[in-house]
Amino acid sequence: MFSPEIEKIDRKALREMQLERLKHIVRYAYENVPMYKKRFDSIGLRPEHIRTLKDIEKIPYTTKDDLRENYPFGLFAVPMKKIIRLHASSGTTGKPIVGGYTRADLDNWSTCIARILTMAGATDEDIFQVSFGYGLFTGGFGLHYGIEKLGATVVPMSTGNTERQLMLMRDFGVTALIATPSYAMYLAETAKREGILQDLKVRLVCMGAEASTAEMHESLHKLFGAFPTENYGLTEVGGPGVAGECREKAGMHINEDMFYPEIVNMEKNEVLGEGEQGEMVLTTLLKEGMPILRYRTKDITSLTYEPCKCGRTLARMSRVVGRTDDMLIIRGVNVFPSQIESVLMGMDELGKMYEIIVDRVNYMDTLEVRVEVDDANLLTDYSKLEELVAKIRHKLRVVLQIDVKVKLVEPFSIQRTEGKVKRVKDLRKN
Repeated sequence: MFSPEIEKIDRKALREMQLERLKHIVRYAYENVPMYKKRFDSIGLRPEHIRTLKDIEKIPYTTKDDLRENYPFGLFAVPMKKIIRLHASSGTTGKPIVGGYTRADLDNWSTCIARILTMAGATDEDIFQVSFGYGLFTGGFGLHYGIEKLGATVVPMSTGNTERQLMLMRDFGVTALIATPSYAMYLAETAKREGILQDLKVRLVCMGAEASTAEMHESLHKLFGAFPTENYGLTEVGGPGVAGECREKAGMHINEDMFYPEIVNMEKNEVLGEGEQGEMVLTTLLKEGMPILRYRTKDITSLTYEPCKCGRTLARMSRVVGRTDDMLIIRGVNVFPSQIESVLMGMDELGKMYEIIVDRVNYMDTLEVRVEVDDANLLTDYSKLEELVAKIRHKLRVVLQIDVKVKLVEPFSIQRTEGKVKRVKDLRKN
């Protein structure tokens, strides 16, 4: 463990630490961030009203719209001269989300990353190739500085140029890869196709930036021969490093000394108990540059507080099953892309790339799944093709409770991406 005094902390001691830090960050945000002062004053809430951890429920939620409306630096709690790093989201819709970091913030961030890499099984003898983009995106630099804090070697490759990625992985003896799940799979597929997969020494694949399923992890493990783990984070609260999987793969351990998690049923505005599924809400407990109170992540997950077999006592969040804003409503049925992926990744006849096409025909919603086959010869055998399509449709209907059109396509015919993959094309918006 990188921080055993925290990762194995007694839960009662942790709660006392969290309460002390919560009281501090609430007062700090109230006194230094105009939006929070205005919001507190409008409902008669004062920092001294936060006396217990449950009192956090009195605090209004912070949303992505709040961050956009205060673009670029309206939520900073310190003068600009104390901000030594800026990051931002891609800004694909509206203004980008901006994050500001003090020197202490960067130190805490790198500690969080070093912890989750150690959870995955990394040591200071590993050579990490970072295939996240370097720049405003938090992934590249976030993982980079955490790897250095761990004491391992960094190959700051960034995204793109897959052939060069594989050449350096082989020539440098890279043992750990940092990438999105989709790009890690693409690298493995390409290495297999080019006949160099056996030359690689990659033993760990640490993935983030996209949600992934257990079936995706299993497929990647079979193909790459490396141990895959997932980490969780978001720009709004600082970037990757909020949580990560250990070798037990029984949920992602949350760095609870720095982030206070809640699971909320937003329809009822009710904080849920252990094991109940709802939206993750996060509060930063130590963030100096840009403290965030009760941020609505839109990610759907659950929490467990039972100590892990690995010896850690930190709460674990389950794999994110979807986002409230990514949920598809098809003929009145809620559908999450992760449900479809779970079915497809569990079938050996299929490749690892797929896309989901949603449309509206004659005022009725339609759902089509296009997925690559593993062997192109299958496409020439009509009876086997029909049998496989029927099998996929049946499995999807069992999971989704609606009929889905399935189209099988040739290997490598679906466009790959070196960044975050976009699986869903919702043509209803057109």
